[in-house]
Amino acid sequence: MNQLTLSGVVCKTPKYSQSPAGIPHCIFVLEHKSMQVEADLNRNSYVRLQVVASGTPMQQQTQQLHVGQQVQVTGFLNRHEGRNGLSQLVLHAQHIERIF
Repeated sequence: MNQLTLSGVVCKTPKYSQSPAGIPHCIFVLEHKSMQVEADLNRNSYVRLQVVASGTPMQQQTQQLHVGQQVQVTGFLNRHEGRNGLSQLVLHAQHIERIF
């Protein structure tokens, strides 16, 4: 199974685009900080992960996103290869919820 739920803060201005097929995309970076327990010890967890939200239903969930906003994103991980040939993990959002 490939499903991830991650909460955090939008830390880069969302970028909006449209594919040649007319599919709308929103790309932003989510920053997560928390304390986790590993081997009975506290460990700081820090993650910055690119999020891609695609499709018309996701447009409503991304319209009001802004830097500093807290959200919870549920989706799946996928590998993206950049123009420089380096690959990175990206969270493809299936649901975005604002945290107030």
